This record gives sequence, structure tokens and C-alpha cells, in this order.
Amino acid sequence: MERTIELKYSHADRLEELSAEDLQLVKEAEEATAKAYAKYSGFRVGAAVRLRSGKILHGANSESEVFPSGLCAERSLLYYVEANHADDPVDALAIASNPSERECYPCGGCRQVILDVERRQGSPIRIIMSGNGTASIVESAELLLPFTFKL
Repeated sequence: MERTIELKYSHADRLEELSAEDLQLVKEAEEATAKAYAKYSGFRVGAAVRLRSGKILHGANSESEVFPSGLCAERSLLYYVEANHADDPVDALAIASNPSERECYPCGGCRQVILDVERRQGSPIRIIMSGNGTASIVESAELLLPFTFKL
């Protein structure tokens, strides 16, 4: 039997179309790209989260000479949040890259980790994927990973 999965997302053709809160988070993620260590790929990724308390935190990717030992911006940030702010759920996550020729989307591993965080905190995370002056937004990682791994 054939089935269909529907993906609902929002798209901003210009970042200025975003809400003030989302635009601020994208700008914070863009600034976080400067903290990336991307000596090998030259692809700097920054992430920013807004916690329920309103606090904003940043992360960036970090590469290693012993590839694949590096870590994506999203995972490094979310692991930090869980270790240091576990009582303050993540409401939104923005991702940006430099260079920014297109929107920056999370890899499969990051998609699963974002979903794991959603499950642990019991609430969805709004994900804003930005780049080249545009952004796509989903209201939960479940929309990025419809066939999820679950123990």
C-alpha cells in the first residue's frame, strides 16, 4: 500500500521576512560561524539556540586532523546545552554557514540528535535553516527525519 508523507515548512525569501526573534537567532548563528574551526573543509557552520528562559547560546563546528572526529555545530551546541542547561528546554535552533551559497541544513546525525533532545525535553524545537539571504523553518525535527530511529 502506497502512503504519502506531507512536509509542512515555512520559507522566507528574505531574512527580513522573519520575526524579530527568528532574525536575531539567525544573526547569532551567522556570528557563531567565526568561531568554527574548519581548517580542512573551509566550511564554517554556526548554530544558536534560544532556551525557554530567553537565553541564547552559540556553537560552531570543529574539525580534526583525524577525520571524522570533528563535530557539527548543532551537536556540539546541543550537547553543551544538555550538560549545562538541562532544566531550560530549547525552543528554537538556527543554523548558518560561511560560505553561505545556500541554506544550511543539518546532517542526518544532527537531525537525530535534535530529535533526541526534543524527546528528552518533551517539546518540539523550531529549526531555522538559513543561508544566502533566505531561510526555511520547520516546527520540529520530526519533519526533517520522518522515519526516526527509536530504541
